[in-house]
Amino acid sequence: MIKKLLATLFILTSFFSFAQSLTLSNEAKVSILTCGTGPESYAMYGHTGIRIQDVSNDVDVVYNYGAFDFSTPNFIGKFVKGDLQYFVTNGSFAAFQYNYQVENREIIEQELWLNPKQINQLFQQLNTSVYSEDRYYTYKFIDRNCTTMVADKINTTLGAEYIKAAAIDQSYREILYPYMTDFYMKLGIQLIFGAKVDQPATRLFLPYEFKRAITATQVNGQPLEQSNKTILEAKKTELPFNLLNSIYSLMGALILLVVLNKKWLKITYLIIVGLFGIFFSLVGFYSLHEEIMWNYNVLLFNPLLLVFAWYYVKENKDKIILWGKICIAMLFVYLAYMLNKIHLEIVWPFMVLNAYWIGKLVVENRFKR
Repeated sequence: MIKKLLATLFILTSFFSFAQSLTLSNEAKVSILTCGTGPESYAMYGHTGIRIQDVSNDVDVVYNYGAFDFSTPNFIGKFVKGDLQYFVTNGSFAAFQYNYQVENREIIEQELWLNPKQINQLFQQLNTSVYSEDRYYTYKFIDRNCTTMVADKINTTLGAEYIKAAAIDQSYREILYPYMTDFYMKLGIQLIFGAKVDQPATRLFLPYEFKRAITATQVNGQPLEQSNKTILEAKKTELPFNLLNSIYSLMGALILLVVLNKKWLKITYLIIVGLFGIFFSLVGFYSLHEEIMWNYNVLLFNPLLLVFAWYYVKENKDKIILWGKICIAMLFVYLAYMLNKIHLEIVWPFMVLNAYWIGKLVVENRFKR
């Protein structure tokens, strides 16, 4: 084990010394690798890497800005708070390609039009980053990730922000939405997202959006993209429809609650929904992720439902009517705000159940006076 560790350190040190002194030949090439999506949450949106090739110097290396360490102390807490450190790594293209082949994820390569001086400058900067404290950066879902870091590096090499988002009438949420194929993961992500993701998408932060932007980029009248080819094709697999992982299972569960019509079920539901509302409210203050701040979904998963549930338990008719009206009013505000939001199609079952149960309890207690 010690011998293997020493050998690894020797190789890394040797490569570092080699890379620091190496000047790439005029035949060296730089390309952007856009990697396909995967079922895991961290692979849901794909990946971006930088490949540098120089046959004359036997260099074929890929740089990745998307690495993180699961063994980081308090990993989940740091991720939620938004101060988890990601870092850049490098490795052989052969190993990189093999990993994506095993995961059945495509790789699309776009060679960039850069002159030898720019390629050498980029090569030295990347190597310096890998083997220094500059390798670490604080991950931000939209503003600082594996794609934005690569975009910034290439734009810095070009001397200006040539690669930028196209002027499209879409929000970050609308761009992200099609990538989320797992229903309950999609539901959870849409509920925890706040107002920022409804802003116009002005930042290139997704691999495939970055890929399209490169194709459209001109530098001094010269197309930045020299070639565009798929170097690893993924085998298409049709996943069968999963009833349990769909909106139909959610609807079925909520309908079952209505049919059973038990008081303890209503109270339990109201408490759970209210607690989620408290979580959505507080996590925005705790976390540094701007994407989850100002979460208007608390109008649906409303913390005030805890108050409503309390008076329902106590059978206080006047308070049930008062707090029920307040919760219904906030629900209508939420509906008005959601009319042009794409995730309305997956949260409406909760809206219907909340309105039905709260409204029914208000009406029943009014007649009991």
